Amino acid sequence: MTTRAFFPVLVALLLAIPASAQDKAGCSDDPLFPTRMPNYRIEHCEHKAFDSYDFFTVKPPKKRVEGEYTLITYAVSKREDEASALEVIRNYENALKKIGAKIEGIDPNAKWWVVGSLTVDGRKVWAEAQKGNGKIWLRIVREKAMAQTIVANAAALASDLATTGHVTVHGILFDTGKSDLRPESAGALAEIEKLLKADPKLNVYVVGHTDTVGNLDANLALSKARAEAVVRALVRDGVAAARLKSFGNGPFAPVASNAADEGRARNRRVELVKQ
Repeated sequence: MTTRAFFPVLVALLLAIPASAQDKAGCSDDPLFPTRMPNYRIEHCEHKAFDSYDFFTVKPPKKRVEGEYTLITYAVSKREDEASALEVIRNYENALKKIGAKIEGIDPNAKWWVVGSLTVDGRKVWAEAQKGNGKIWLRIVREKAMAQTIVANAAALASDLATTGHVTVHGILFDTGKSDLRPESAGALAEIEKLLKADPKLNVYVVGHTDTVGNLDANLALSKARAEAVVRALVRDGVAAARLKSFGNGPFAPVASNAADEGRARNRRVELVKQ
């Protein structure tokens, strides 16, 4: 085959390559949405085993969900092929409904974002599609408990109480917006019990803390309910009730900025304060 004859064949082969071949290496459509808007390619993707995302809501505050996090950024190949904002949002709205999702919210003009949730294999899944200039951002969070790798240690708790009068107890876990202790909290509670058993004269305040997301009164009530849950668990396991008092401090004593997820996660905590 001559060079002149080969060139048109090469062009034809390139034009026959599907749009997905232009996707960023290592990226693919999420199983929840196996198809995409025509003429869009995946420009960027992220996957984190555990993270949080604040989903859009019709009225503030946003809805924070924690779990397995996926972000896919789609970019239109040619701007003249870009779908309208209404077409994109309606497509994702209908796709969500088709798979049995509840539409949790959509912007008033249906031209910016749509959020839905559904249960898949016993796990709640949240999805948000957002339209921008030439791009579509698809964010999905599959709710799950974090694998806790840092837990309290009785000796370390005693040391911090002796030097500063208070200590954060790592490993006490709650579901978002709830005050029921998760089973993974058992190890941290056992360390508190060891601490109190080793020093019979030690009495503590159990203090709950939250971030600033949401209503102030609700955060105060939540922080108090979480502290009370810890006290109940300790008393149930044999700690004298007279040695414990619960208190909810809400968002009033942050240890980090609430401007980012990392700081908010640090602020959501349970502390022991020496009486």
